[in-house]
Amino acid sequence: MFLGSMGGGLALSALNWRVLASQKPNDQLVVGMIGVGGMGTGRLRELLQHPDLRIGAICDVDSAHMDRAVAEVEKAGGHKPKTFSDFRRLLEDREIDAVANVTPDHWHVLASLRAFEAGKDVFVEKPLSHNVAEGRMLADASLKYQRVTQMGNHIHNDESNYRRVVEMVQSGNLGRITRVHVWKTGGGSGGGGRGGRGGTPRPTTPPPTLDYDFWLGPAPNRPYHPLRSHGSFRRWWDYSGGTFIDFWCHIFDVVSWSLDLGAPQAVTSVGGRFFTNDETETPDTVEAVLEYPNLLVIFSLRPTPLPGFEHLGQIGALFQGTDAWLATNYTRNEVWVKGQKVEDFPRPEPTIPDSPGHFREWLDAIKSRNLETTCNVRYGHRVTKPGLLANASYRTGRRIQWDDAAERVVNDNDANRLMRRRFRKDYRL
Repeated sequence: MFLGSMGGGLALSALNWRVLASQKPNDQLVVGMIGVGGMGTGRLRELLQHPDLRIGAICDVDSAHMDRAVAEVEKAGGHKPKTFSDFRRLLEDREIDAVANVTPDHWHVLASLRAFEAGKDVFVEKPLSHNVAEGRMLADASLKYQRVTQMGNHIHNDESNYRRVVEMVQSGNLGRITRVHVWKTGGGSGGGGRGGRGGTPRPTTPPPTLDYDFWLGPAPNRPYHPLRSHGSFRRWWDYSGGTFIDFWCHIFDVVSWSLDLGAPQAVTSVGGRFFTNDETETPDTVEAVLEYPNLLVIFSLRPTPLPGFEHLGQIGALFQGTDAWLATNYTRNEVWVKGQKVEDFPRPEPTIPDSPGHFREWLDAIKSRNLETTCNVRYGHRVTKPGLLANASYRTGRRIQWDDAAERVVNDNDANRLMRRRFRKDYRL
């Protein structure tokens, strides 16, 4: 059965879903895992820490991943979850209340939409979508189907630091913010995926444990290459947007949250493959300039941290205000005035409550039917979209102007073609 033909039957089966779910003992939630590779296994271990949750099913296109995940669940909970190689079969299981979608980026929206239609709430990894049109589709569908969602931007809730940054920026103590410089190390530091062409395995047949055709799913039918799937998939445009988009949501989140940013008016992105020497495609070095009214946001994928802030490590953001600057990474922040760090700079009283945790917030919201989790897919679309626009500028080699009301690039057909993609026949929405 093709993906495009399943919506009606699943929607009908979902009519009785909430009644059935309410009859489970002790208000226990049953979650299905879709995708249990490296990241998926990590998320599985996090979910297993919640006693009011049971992992009811595991799905992966690689049986080796699935066997490993089943062993994790059996070790932690003493029960063996159901197994599926096709997530569509998992979604037909009425026992499953919600799914954690930890698939590669090119599957995020399609698998999540089908879960909505099946009456399942959804946790989906970041970046939210492969392209802007699919992100908009998922954001709108979350309201249409009244699904509780959370995008996997864990730093938003698993650390209190971002809350303190938001309070400081919004307090006005830094003055007017005119520029924010964001960085992520990559390329020459090892984050961009180095390797010589001579030493890279050439395309071969897929391993016997992997259903490569279904792994490709809606993406173009390409010959198998060891670098195309699993840990290196983000380095191909068919499936993602490189190290740049992988880390974009993690750190742009605090910028968007602090300044209440929507989409930029224009974006210019330049860079290249200066350190990577293999068959992959995405850049290891990027300078993206996002233009907002009276504000510039610069995102640098670079070999080293921003000069002067090496002590903050591989990822961070510098808010440059007219009175003071604030620099932050995931876990701590500091204020600078006239080139000097100020330890006793006045800080506002905390006003944003700490979170119970990223997964805990999602699970509690499923029980209360609160659609407004802090990283729901509507917020996820808002955070992901500027990064997708920056990649479009890089790929076209042009500054692009953005009409956010229409979600279209102004007068640039090449860039607009990157706002969506053509699905393989059997996977059309």
